[in-house]
Amino acid sequence: MEGKKKDVTIYDLAHELNVSPSTVSRALNDHYSIGKKTKKAVKQLAEERGYRPNTIASSLRTNRSNTIGIMVSWINRPFISSLISGIEKAARESGHQVIISQSYDKPELEKDNLQALYDSRISALIVSLAMGTTDYQHFDLFTNNGIPVVFVDRIPSIHDVHKVHINNFNAAFEATEHLIDQGCTRIAHFGGARHQSIYEDRRSGYIAALKKNNVDVDESLIIQATSLNAEEGLRLTEQVLELENPPDGIFCANDTAAVSAIQYAKKMGIRIPEELAIIGFNNDPICEIIDPPLSSVDHPAVEMGEAAIKQALAMLEGEIATDSATRVTLDTQVVVRASSLRKG
Repeated sequence: MEGKKKDVTIYDLAHELNVSPSTVSRALNDHYSIGKKTKKAVKQLAEERGYRPNTIASSLRTNRSNTIGIMVSWINRPFISSLISGIEKAARESGHQVIISQSYDKPELEKDNLQALYDSRISALIVSLAMGTTDYQHFDLFTNNGIPVVFVDRIPSIHDVHKVHINNFNAAFEATEHLIDQGCTRIAHFGGARHQSIYEDRRSGYIAALKKNNVDVDESLIIQATSLNAEEGLRLTEQVLELENPPDGIFCANDTAAVSAIQYAKKMGIRIPEELAIIGFNNDPICEIIDPPLSSVDHPAVEMGEAAIKQALAMLEGEIATDSATRVTLDTQVVVRASSLRKG
C-alpha cells in the first residue's frame, strides 16, 4: 500500500501560480484586496491539489490524526444514533476520537460538511448517504488522498467501494411474506428513493414475495416517499386507505412511517391487525411503545457501526488497500409483534 501523499501547502500553491504565499492565503479567505480572477485561480488549484487548511493543532501535520469522521443523515433517528454508538465505542477502544456531522438528507449539505471534515484532517470517514445523493464525486477528495472511506447502510450504487450493509432484498421478502402468511392479499409498500440501493432492494424483495405467493402486484399500492418521516407516513396511509380497494396490509421501509400508519388507521377506526396488518423496518425502540406494538425487521445498527470502524482501521493499518472494494453483510430477521399477528 502506498503511503499518504505529502500535504499541499500555500507555498506549493504560490509557487505553482507564481504569486506570493500571502496572496494565496488572502484569496482562500476571500480577502477584499484580491481580485475575483485570482481568487478563482487559487481556489481551483487548491481543490485540484487537495489542499487542506491547517485548522487544528500543528501536531497533526504528520498527515494522520486519531480522528474518524462520521457523516449521517439524521442524528436523531434511532437507527442512526445506534449506528454512531457502535462506531464511537469501537473507535474509542482503538484510541480514536470521532467527529459527527449530519446532512439532513440534503446532498449539498452533505458535500459542504464533508469538506469541513476533510479540512479537520480526519484519518478515515464513515458515511451513510443522504437520501437525495446520486453523485459520489465529492468522495474523491478523500479517496484520491489515501483517506479510507467506508459506506454503511445507505451505500452508493457503484461496486468499487468499501461497504457494510444487510441483505435488504431478503429482509423485505421475509417481511412481506410474513404479511401474506397472516392472510393479507393486498399489501401496500411505502419505500424510499429508488436511487438508494437499500430502498430499491426492499422494493424488489417485496415484489418478489408477492409474485412467489401469487399475490397481485398493484402499482397503486407501491409508493416511493421522499423522506419517510412521520408526516409523510400519515399522508401515504391516508392516500392508500382512500383507494376504492384499500390494502389489508402495509410494509413500510422504516418504522417512523409504520408508526404513523398505525396512528392514522386507529384514528379512522380501522382495527389493527384484523383489518390492516402493518410491519416496519429497523426495529426502533418505539416499536414496543406504540399500541399495538409494531412488527419490524431487525436492523443491527450497533454491529454495523462496529463493522464499519473495523474496516476503516484495517485500511489505516495497511491490512486492506484503500483503493480496493470490500463488503460486509450482516444478518437480520423479522421481529413479529401484535401489529401484524393475525394468527396465533
